[in-house]
Amino acid sequence: MTGRPLTSVLLPGIQPVLLADEINRASPKVQSALLEAMEERQVTLDGETHRLPQPFFVIATQNPKEQLGTFPLPESQLDRFLMRISLGFPLREAELSLLMGEDRRQLLAGMAPAMSAADLQQLQAQVQQVKVSQSLAEYVLELAEATRRSDRFAAGLSPRAGLALLSAARALALLEGRSHVLPEDVKAVFPSVA
Repeated sequence: MTGRPLTSVLLPGIQPVLLADEINRASPKVQSALLEAMEERQVTLDGETHRLPQPFFVIATQNPKEQLGTFPLPESQLDRFLMRISLGFPLREAELSLLMGEDRRQLLAGMAPAMSAADLQQLQAQVQQVKVSQSLAEYVLELAEATRRSDRFAAGLSPRAGLALLSAARALALLEGRSHVLPEDVKAVFPSVA
């Protein structure tokens, strides 16, 4: 991994963000520490457990698995991430702007929060209030079961992935101004969650 394996980024007025850069270059022991932070909302250092502040956000990057020196992440760890989004390379104009622009660290120092931690926690609580009908839950279950039977998936969706799919669909419904989830919400988030 480049730099420190796990970097906590603290910006003024923003709660901690854990950036696990090139996570699949980290040893399984470091990956396990990340898993503890994500699942238990705590870290252990020299035998002492420290609760992480809320809200707490984890972003991880990984290198293509065909590159040398990578450790594959086990399914049980990949399952802890809500979404997997492939960004690819920037458009030519954006990359030129990146090359000609300010140093990235200076831009980071000048960032301002888009919302307060309290506002974010309020939105997270509102997401939990978005209704899911039984028929929609059955639809998500049918999708999960279909991935388990299909040879198009390396591994079918786990129960945790089904919960993540519903959570992301609820968030999308809230952003769209609805108090209930539609099948279209599930379809929209499915490629990134599955």
